[in-house]
Amino acid sequence: MSRRFRRRYPLAALSVTLLLTASALALAFMAQAPTVSPAASDDAMPSGTAAATDVASADVSPGTVLIGAGDICTMTNIANARLTAGLLEAEPAARVFTLGDNSNETGTAAQYADCYGATWGAVKDRTSPVIGNHDQYTAHGAAYYAYFGAAAGPSRKAYYSYDLDFDWHVIVLNAICDEVGGCGSGSAEETWLRADLASSAGKHVIAMWHVPEFSSGGHGSTGVYRVWWDDLYAAHAEMVLSGHDHDYERFARQSPAGEADPAGIRQFVVGTGGASHTPFVTIRANSEVRNASTFGVLRLTLRAQGYAWQFMPVTGGKFGDSGSSATHS
Repeated sequence: MSRRFRRRYPLAALSVTLLLTASALALAFMAQAPTVSPAASDDAMPSGTAAATDVASADVSPGTVLIGAGDICTMTNIANARLTAGLLEAEPAARVFTLGDNSNETGTAAQYADCYGATWGAVKDRTSPVIGNHDQYTAHGAAYYAYFGAAAGPSRKAYYSYDLDFDWHVIVLNAICDEVGGCGSGSAEETWLRADLASSAGKHVIAMWHVPEFSSGGHGSTGVYRVWWDDLYAAHAEMVLSGHDHDYERFARQSPAGEADPAGIRQFVVGTGGASHTPFVTIRANSEVRNASTFGVLRLTLRAQGYAWQFMPVTGGKFGDSGSSATHS
């Protein structure tokens, strides 16, 4: 700005000077301010591209890999299950889990042979399954037990547990309570759960069952499995994995009452194995990331003092989620 301009138009010169000064201050503030990612929502994330990160774990060792999803195969949508199966085949050293409704039709022997067997059956020898309601529509799950054999746990119970490297312990439960004489306090299954937790004290615990206790999907939060959450919370469990709602949802650590709690349990809903998608209905407290349009699997890297998660979409899928956390101990 020239001196002649300032002398002839003093007010205009002052306005320009103030504008330039304000702009410079704003730029300086933006350069120093931290970047904050927007909170995830079902509106932002249904086909989103954002990846969310939680508290980073100090443990960055390779770890052992656990990978899978639920709500997997229907004959009319078998191509989707083939795509998610391909993600599992690309991880030959990983232990595979399912989260129920492996046959998302009526659980017949033919459906297991022609749908699940023709897709995820490629990794059957390293799969630890969870039973779902659709798996038990026919003959109380007879085809499920016949297909998976000893890997399914005791016949007509479908609850069991197994250990992984780095002191991780996985508990598989049957959420279809009518099939096992109830799930409440003092039931055979809940008594077994408490005994299993006691025998695995000091280990990092993951529990899996089909119907989620907390969900923003169409089936909603149930309250049915509160006693399991109470038992797991008392044992300082790390994660609960479920399916049933055909979407992906990650919750912050929370208490059995659904209150945010850094000492709580992180829940994942991973009903994205290929059957179909269903929309979110009521967004629950502590829900951090949601997606209802992308098929894929959850990949967990389990380490001695922490874990990392990654939602891996099928080819063409644009949504992803990843993060890591220290364990409770």
